[in-house]
Amino acid sequence: MNSYRLALLIAMVFLFGLLHGQTDKKSLDSLLLTDLTIDMQWFLAHQIGENDGEKFNEFTLKRGYVNIKKGISEKLSGRITTDLTVDEEGDGKGDIEIRLKYLYLKYQLEKFLFFHQPHFEFGLVHRPWIDFEQSVNDYRVEGQMFLERNDMINSADFGVVFMALLGDELDEEYQKNINDDFPGKYGSFSLGVFNGGGYHALENNNNKTLESRLTLRPLYQVFPGLQFTYHAALGRGNIEAEPHWHYQSAYLSLETRYSVVTLEGYNGKGNYKGTAIQDTLSYSAVPQKGYSVFGEAKLFNSAISLIGRYDDFSLAYNSGTQRTQRFITGVAYHFYKGSKIVVDYERIRYRNSATDDDYVLELALELRF
Repeated sequence: MNSYRLALLIAMVFLFGLLHGQTDKKSLDSLLLTDLTIDMQWFLAHQIGENDGEKFNEFTLKRGYVNIKKGISEKLSGRITTDLTVDEEGDGKGDIEIRLKYLYLKYQLEKFLFFHQPHFEFGLVHRPWIDFEQSVNDYRVEGQMFLERNDMINSADFGVVFMALLGDELDEEYQKNINDDFPGKYGSFSLGVFNGGGYHALENNNNKTLESRLTLRPLYQVFPGLQFTYHAALGRGNIEAEPHWHYQSAYLSLETRYSVVTLEGYNGKGNYKGTAIQDTLSYSAVPQKGYSVFGEAKLFNSAISLIGRYDDFSLAYNSGTQRTQRFITGVAYHFYKGSKIVVDYERIRYRNSATDDDYVLELALELRF
């Protein structure tokens, strides 16, 4: 069964469950439309560059998301998100693939202790880190975040996750002018257990991955945009040999009405795919470390942004260190509910290697509606 048919089948089962989960005698239209939201996010681009010594010049679909959310009861809701992308490696290379990124039930709990808006997601769910990072660095249209781009982690997976804000929400002014994601006065928290292979991979072993994130906002009264985050994960690589992997990372983010600055430091061993190994005899994990710096300056009442990012990532193989540097710079024009046009340039430098640099110059459009 191809991905499109699978997505359609799951959507039909989901809607069927919603209809039969109602206890009153509402009409079919009311059942389908009450507390239902549909939104979309598209990443389209034209790119010119060079990769592995081959030049390219192409229009492309980087991503296309369709989100369907439905309230089932006061505490229970569901979400399905389809992910459209170009198949770059499979049997249908060049085809547009439709796969699921999220399909979960969300159960909202009552506030307790210092946990505000606590809830569980079960199914194909958010993992703790990437969703948070992308709420600070809002330029996924340019490319993946630091750890995901270096195959350390994935943004979604099959499993269960618990999330909550720490304390009540920040005031409306902060949420309107700076950031309304994860607006806990003292921070936020997330902890989950997952298959480990990511949302677009089969489960190739019987082990599970544990991932967590703790974000603290120490000066919410005077500097609410300052946050400190510690996040970590451990598990076994998603191959039959099951090599151990783990990482830990510290993240500093500073958001104001006119700027965003982030700094992340990372170290670990192996990766979730099971590909960061010394050899296929011992399957021992490769030590890794790195850091990433991102900055955004917002100009002309936040209509224009200047962005820059630098990633430095190293793997310590027995045969020698493999180090990659990534330089990104660009300018963005913002319009309509977070939509933006971005012109950016990215160069990847392979240190300790004779491999030539890769680079790409692109005009990208992110459309949210």
